[in-house]
This record gives sequence, C-alpha cells and structure tokens, in this order.
Amino acid sequence: MTDFAATKACFHLPEGMVYLDGNSLGPLPKAATARMTQAMEAEWGDMLITGWNRGGRDGAGWMAQPTALGDRIGGLIGAEAGSVVLGDTLSIKVYQALASALELRPDRRVVISDSGNFPSDLYMADGLIRSLDKGHELRVVAPDEVEAAITDEVAAIMITEVDYRSGRKHDMAALTKKAHSVGALAIWDLAHSAGALEVDLSGAGADFAVGCTYKYLNGGPGAPAFIYVAPRHAKTARPALSGWLGHESPFAFDLDYRPGSGIERMRVGTPPVLAMAALECAMDIWDMTTMADVRAKSIDLTERFVKGIESTCPMLLLASPRDPAERGSQISFAFPDGYAAMQALIARGVIGDFRAPDIMRFGFTPLYVDEADVDRAVEIIADVMNNRLWDRPEYKRRARVT
Repeated sequence: MTDFAATKACFHLPEGMVYLDGNSLGPLPKAATARMTQAMEAEWGDMLITGWNRGGRDGAGWMAQPTALGDRIGGLIGAEAGSVVLGDTLSIKVYQALASALELRPDRRVVISDSGNFPSDLYMADGLIRSLDKGHELRVVAPDEVEAAITDEVAAIMITEVDYRSGRKHDMAALTKKAHSVGALAIWDLAHSAGALEVDLSGAGADFAVGCTYKYLNGGPGAPAFIYVAPRHAKTARPALSGWLGHESPFAFDLDYRPGSGIERMRVGTPPVLAMAALECAMDIWDMTTMADVRAKSIDLTERFVKGIESTCPMLLLASPRDPAERGSQISFAFPDGYAAMQALIARGVIGDFRAPDIMRFGFTPLYVDEADVDRAVEIIADVMNNRLWDRPEYKRRARVT
C-alpha cells in the first residue's frame, strides 16, 4: 500500500494552496532543484561535452537518458522494455506516429479521430495529410461514434484516451481490437492517461502511443514528450522526421539516412538534457507507488469531490462521466461564467483551470492531493459560487493562458 503522505512530502506545494491542476502542469519535485544544480554545475559546467558519454547519474550519460527514462515511463503505461523513447514535443510525436502508421498502410487513405481530441493532434494530422497530398482524409466523428466509423478503408485511428475537457475515457482495448479487425492501426495519445490511470499498451495491442511528461508525470514546464512503438513495428516503422539522432550511426555523419535500431529510430534532435534531469526526480517519486494504488486513490478523491460540489453548488453541472470507470483523473463542471469563477477560485488558493466554452476543470493526483485538499477545495468553491464572488470585472478579463 502506497504511503501517499510520503509522496506528497516530496513535492514543493505553496503554503495554503490546493493544487488541482496537475492535469495541466505537475508541481515541482523538491529533489529537482538540487538535481538541476548538479546537471548544470557538475555536468554541464565541469564535464562539458564529455557528459554525453560518461555513464551513470553521477557521470551524466546524457545520450542514454531518452531511452532510460523511456523504460521508466514504459513501466507506468504497460509498454514492453525498449519500446519508449523521449524527446521533442507531443505534437511532433503525434506527427511521427501518424506518418509511420500511414506508411505502414499505403493502400488506405482514411484517418479516424474524434471531436473530443485535443486540437493540436487534429492540426498535426491535417498538416501531415496536406503535405502528403495523396488523397488522405481525416474524419472527425463524435466520441461515441468512433467504433462504428472504423471500417476497412481506415488506415489508422488516432485517439486521445482521456478527453482533455470532460475526462471521458475511451476503451483502448475495444477500439484497438476493432481497428485490427479491419486491418487498421491504433495510435493512442496518453497526455491525460500516463500517470493518471492504469494503461496497458501491450495488453491492448496498441500500435503506437504518444504522451507528455509535464502533466501527471511532473516533469516540469516544457518537459519532453515520449513515443511508443509496438515491438512488432520497431524494424519497419519508418520515421518521417529523420533527424540525426535517429540515424543508425549518427556520428558516422553519412549523407544518406539509415534508421536506427528499434525505438532509437524515433529520436529526432538533441535531447533536452536539463529537462530530463528534472524528470528523473519525478520518476523517483513514481517508484514509491503503483498505478493500481494511484488509480484507486484517484477514484476515492474524485468521488468525494463530486459529492461535495453537487451537494453545495447546484449551479455547477457535472460535465464528466458520473461512473469513475468511464473517466480519467479529472472532474469537470460546466458553468456559463466558468472563466470568471475559476479566476476567483485561483485568487483564493484553489488552482484549477478553464477550457472553452464553459468548462471548469480540476485534476486529482494522489501523489500530492489528499482528502483534506478536496474538502478545503469544496468549501472554497461553495463560498465563491453561492456568494457570487466571481462576479467582478477583474475576474472576467481573459489572460493569454486559461
């Protein structure tokens, strides 16, 4: 059984704040401050370029970080050893996965996604299709229509497992099985899954998966993304972005590109060494728990939150699935003045976020959120909503980031 009080003590959490926005940005692991200092002074400062080759944490070993961390994340998402690598941004990894999938199905032209997908995924798919200019079509259907839309003309489905607005959860195993039954491939975006709930990429038979590390995994702002390629595709999936570190022999400096072995071929450019140093500290905290424990605690916390809000704030309408098995680790409520209400909450130390047009979103990460946080949040939200404390001009001025 996980000691969540111990994991909470590993994070820097400002006094008096209830932080319910780890689904956007996880908090700072306390150990990351010293680790970053070490990476900058003892590694970058003293080792300089020799840090790329000197192995082990005390010796830097920068070149091995993307796959070493990939295996650690792989343990949280049910990935086989050696099938996950870090680097670049999530949008780039979406592009890589989809491009590789389409090339593996050259006789098909349809990509299925859903209207609950994060817009950047759709933007990347549209841009790729336009660049290919081979008659591909991106079909965006309602979330509950995805399974029916998977026909034998589909090359790939590209689905975010947990909806970023509502927290609604797709059935990865069922949709992957349906895709495979008609010869299509399955690409999964785990941005709101990795670190939030139990994921079994291998068991579900996923072909590709991507995700970020700055949300539930607590890697910090700008932390690198990851990509998973099922071992059965590792030797045949051609990387569309053929960067030098994805080359079979990057330091041979050949003018012709030859893809690297296995997941290494999905590396693109120079890895973000400093960002990965911070992520190492977050992964050390993940070593203190299991995803089964995290998921069970998450359900307890979200159920407590929903019960508290619905009993005190009738003006807030639940926008997440009521059944916890059908949602991730966030709870969303709809309110016409949701932006202003969220700003009022933030001013009082309850940190959530807003998603247009009317969604107030709250994330629950048991590594650092507990029952006392939930009860305090409910108390403050009830005060703000029932006394209309949000109805002030300063809370209605839109900031650039919501």
